[in-house]
Amino acid sequence: MHRLQNNLVGVTQGSRVLFSDFSDGGPMWTGTGPREHRTLIKFDEAYVSLPIVHVSMSMWDTDQKTNHRMDLSAEKITETEFELVFRTWGDSRVARVRASWLAIGQLKNEDDWDLY
Repeated sequence: MHRLQNNLVGVTQGSRVLFSDFSDGGPMWTGTGPREHRTLIKFDEAYVSLPIVHVSMSMWDTDQKTNHRMDLSAEKITETEFELVFRTWGDSRVARVRASWLAIGQLKNEDDWDLY
């Protein structure tokens, strides 16, 4: 369980199209080359400690003739940003993906002091 130390909690959310490889013959659609896509997401305001980040696919468009193998995760989470990572493998052909995310964490209180 992630316990917050004060009553000032920040919630940040967003959604982003990660790629649209069917339009330009990119690797997710053709099945060749790197099958991983990373997007850096920056928070509007820094959290005091590492926030909890939840990610989900809000739109996916795939080839109907191949298996639908996909992995979406949040990596390298810091107080100011994280990487949204999409991966596929095998014969999967992914045309495009939109991912949504939600970050919840403790914000700095105006009464907090920085002593050092």
